[in-house]
Amino acid sequence: MKFDFLKNYIPENYNGENYILPLRSMEGKLNRIAAIPGNIEKYKDTIALKECSYFQEVIATFLCKKETIRLMNIPPGGLIKTHIDHESGYEDGFFRIHIPVITNEKVHFILNDHIIIMKSGEAWYTNVNFPHSVANNGQTNRVHLVIDCIRNRWSDELFQSVGYDFTQEKKIEKVYSKSEVLRIIEELELQDTTETRTFLEQFKREQGIKE
Repeated sequence: MKFDFLKNYIPENYNGENYILPLRSMEGKLNRIAAIPGNIEKYKDTIALKECSYFQEVIATFLCKKETIRLMNIPPGGLIKTHIDHESGYEDGFFRIHIPVITNEKVHFILNDHIIIMKSGEAWYTNVNFPHSVANNGQTNRVHLVIDCIRNRWSDELFQSVGYDFTQEKKIEKVYSKSEVLRIIEELELQDTTETRTFLEQFKREQGIKE
């Protein structure tokens, strides 16, 4: 069975075609590509994941609950512009894992001004509360398996084993510039789903924004 990758739902970040294939999504629908933390009970595997037995094995090695799971493709020359994702770091009880499936050494994942080269077969946690972007400067597509996970005791032990500083996360303050607040609001408004509208109302209250 063939499944098509979908266009990005936030063109301001990346306006490319053939970008996302949902493997786990809201209600298990192939056209629900937004990744919004929360409402975990609504996330279900899509028919695409059910056709991918090896991906199922990889995903099962993460002994925690999962929300959105996607294959994300960037073609040669593709660029995802710098942006942030609201409340999507480990300190928020959430962690996003990138597993390169197809890549090349000229793919640069830039997180908080640091260039990260992710190699095939590796698994990376990225704190997307910080500014990040991706540039594929190579000649091949870049396809990542991206898993949004819920923090638990197993993940705490895993993060501790690789040197995660639990004391440091208590010092992180969610302080956004005016431009960042406006960008987050814009991204949520573009998605325009029941979940993002609820999330948007909460975010505006936190930032002291009145209608």
